[in-house]
Amino acid sequence: MAKRGKKYQEVRKQVDALKIYALDEAVDLVKKVSYANFDASIEVHVVLGIDSKKSDQNVRSTVSLPHGTGKEVRVLVFAEGEKAEAANKAGADFVGGEDLAQKITSEGWTDFDVAIASSDMMKVVGKLGRVLGPKGLMPSPKAGTVTDDIENAVSAFKAGKLEVRNDKTGNVHFPVGKKSFENDKLKENIVSGLEQLSKLKPSTSKGKFIRRVVIAPTMGPGIKIDLTGISLI
Repeated sequence: MAKRGKKYQEVRKQVDALKIYALDEAVDLVKKVSYANFDASIEVHVVLGIDSKKSDQNVRSTVSLPHGTGKEVRVLVFAEGEKAEAANKAGADFVGGEDLAQKITSEGWTDFDVAIASSDMMKVVGKLGRVLGPKGLMPSPKAGTVTDDIENAVSAFKAGKLEVRNDKTGNVHFPVGKKSFENDKLKENIVSGLEQLSKLKPSTSKGKFIRRVVIAPTMGPGIKIDLTGISLI
């Protein structure tokens, strides 16, 4: 394990590694232990009760945070004609078809946060899996990023809708706001995100689905939170 720097070691002293903190206390503390000199993101890290080696237990969907993430989301849309017009109307940052696909394949360009595709464009997008897949950017019906309701999809992701998917170890990570957020807004985002995630439990997953939750700043230690009072499976 890489050795932590002095700043991390100093703020780490404020966190009891054995304690499970009440949500109010955890949100207050996570701001105090963030030592970044910028408006750091606050993230939730969730240990799920799944076997990630089994495809029918993998989780990939979306959650919508009531107060967004505080981050400007760059949305790319693969669409043509009226659907392209709808994407532009909704505020998509990049809209195109073969031209964007060529830029991605030839340059390895992935300077965007979300890729959305209309269903008729999947013949073009399907070829991009080698580039977009490893970066978690490949459009998928499960994630709501393959759709013919382009305008609403773009608006939703711009407003704070997030794709969530488990990693190889069966954990899920997603941002719930910025250090500058009011505590109540951070708490509401955390609770809402976890409750929505809880509803994504695969039918083949047995036992407790959300097993442990930690919140952490971009730069700073993690804090275990008490899930009492949050409606979870």
